[in-house]
Amino acid sequence: MASYFGIDKIFKALRIIRDYGGIRASLYQLYRVDDLKDGSLVGEDALGNKYYENKQLTLGRNRWVVYHPSVGTDYDASMVTAEWYGWLHHKTDQPPTEVPPTAYAWQSGHQENVTGTADAYTPYSTTRPKVEAWTPPRTV
Repeated sequence: MASYFGIDKIFKALRIIRDYGGIRASLYQLYRVDDLKDGSLVGEDALGNKYYENKQLTLGRNRWVVYHPSVGTDYDASMVTAEWYGWLHHKTDQPPTEVPPTAYAWQSGHQENVTGTADAYTPYSTTRPKVEAWTPPRTV
């Protein structure tokens, strides 16, 4: 009877707001990612990102990441570490908290993609430019 009148939706919304830490935190989450999802916390990586899962959702949309609040709205998919990337994209069913990934000697630590930022790599060129800037003659 409660589902007929939609009361169960109200209780679900109240539970989601409680899980996010109240109305203010829920509004901040809506501002950051435009979505409030209901799921269980699976784990957290070294960068502070939290990973959630809801098995009642459609496959492919049932796992998600909530980025650390320090990045604000400037988050990027390259901020997900490699071991959690595999779990998010269903390459494995066990999260890295249950089965730690094997690390190889040639692997380095995680680095986010800085392309398009001030920290992006710019190669040094030793060749003369093909087009030289024109400097107007000085008139005295």
